Amino acid sequence: MSAKFSREIEAFIRVYVKDLEEGTAAIFAGAGLSKSCGFVNWSELLSEIAEELGLSVKLEHDLISVAQYHVNQKNSATGLARKILEEFSEQAEPSAAHQILARLPIGTYWTTNYDTIIEDSLKDNYRVADVKRKTDDLITTRPKRDAVVYKMHGDVGSSTAAVLYKAQYEQYYKTHEAFVTTLSGDLISKTFLFIGFSFTDPNLDYVLSRLHVPAAHRRTHYCILRKEPSIQQEGEDADFAMYRQRRQEHHTRDLLRFGIQAVLVDEYEDIPVILREIENRFLKKTIFISGSAEEYGTWDKQEALNFVHSLSASLVKAGYRIVNGFGWGIGSAVINGALDAIYSKPDKYSEDQLIMRPFPQLPSSGKDLPALWDEYRHRMIGLSGIALFLFGNKFDGGSIKNADGMREEFQIAQETEVAVLPLGITGYMAKELADEMLADPDKHFAQYPWLQQEVAQLADPAADRAKIETQVLSIIKKLGG
Repeated sequence: MSAKFSREIEAFIRVYVKDLEEGTAAIFAGAGLSKSCGFVNWSELLSEIAEELGLSVKLEHDLISVAQYHVNQKNSATGLARKILEEFSEQAEPSAAHQILARLPIGTYWTTNYDTIIEDSLKDNYRVADVKRKTDDLITTRPKRDAVVYKMHGDVGSSTAAVLYKAQYEQYYKTHEAFVTTLSGDLISKTFLFIGFSFTDPNLDYVLSRLHVPAAHRRTHYCILRKEPSIQQEGEDADFAMYRQRRQEHHTRDLLRFGIQAVLVDEYEDIPVILREIENRFLKKTIFISGSAEEYGTWDKQEALNFVHSLSASLVKAGYRIVNGFGWGIGSAVINGALDAIYSKPDKYSEDQLIMRPFPQLPSSGKDLPALWDEYRHRMIGLSGIALFLFGNKFDGGSIKNADGMREEFQIAQETEVAVLPLGITGYMAKELADEMLADPDKHFAQYPWLQQEVAQLADPAADRAKIETQVLSIIKKLGG
């Protein structure tokens, strides 16, 4: 079951999922996103620097000015750059939030961070990131990219060129004019989620102060912030506790000047939960169709193909995406049905709604076919939130057998929390899987108790086949919440 969220968070989730579907979602990541991976935030990063100056980061609010004071005293930025290099050269594992953001179909990532976790996470999820570390990078395009990562303050790989102290921030609009222009354009055309920022983060203030998007062209963006706790923190009195909350109220209201709506959470641990819910809802709009058929049992072949064709077309028309591995005897009907719907109204439906992943037929990359097929199945099913299972048989050893590949896909779907719906009325492995689910309802219907009756009806040989498509579409809509 989905977690219960406040109306504010629920509204944000709905909007951001819609932007993901339309391809207009973007991310702006701050230091807090990397802190969970072991990297320090600005306060921790500059604590030693401040001590050298006889200052305390606990008493300083403008930490970028503290960095400037150090440069002034040393008459050099070398020490500051070395500190950055030492801190961010360490290897760190991506957080749950990084992994979710990398899996989502987001094409634009902006960050003020110097580490490489965003691009590393994208690579881990088989995505090609075009990383922009300096202004010269903006004029080139990496082939086959599916995400752009703008590191507007530089990168650990070239720490001496990183934007670190106040004088650099003040001249940023001149020295990095192309970055400012690009970001201004993205703020008009995309919906940003600012994540990993605290409401006192100097980076956020400096970045926003250099952006001047006209109100008439301003989109609503979102920034997840930790709500200031109402209870007194260690060493403070009741008046200061109220002061903290009042200050945050003013700050969140001020963000509205830039079109940024604050989304307040009680704890930082709530953020991955929200992101996971966004991912779940987005994935529920993608349907994996598992099916293969050498024969069609009680179904006439043309009747079966017409059913698959019509179901695929209806899914596209209902706004869903379809993932299919081109299963024998089924795949062509899936493709034709989806394409018929897409080309009937190309201004309304998109070819992106059909994702085909034909299985490799030869070993490659040092892997045999079973290993490659297992990898393909995980990747295909990982793109979806709901899996349908139809028919499921193959010709093997001189006879027709239930398809063990469909069982593997069923198991992968369950392991990865993809909702499964076997259409037992189509027989073979689909019927076998439906019967197994119905025999152990506590195991298979714990998350969706109402689904038990639906699976039973779809496994009944006497069911009206003319009504199956409508019933399946109704179930999918309900599963999607």
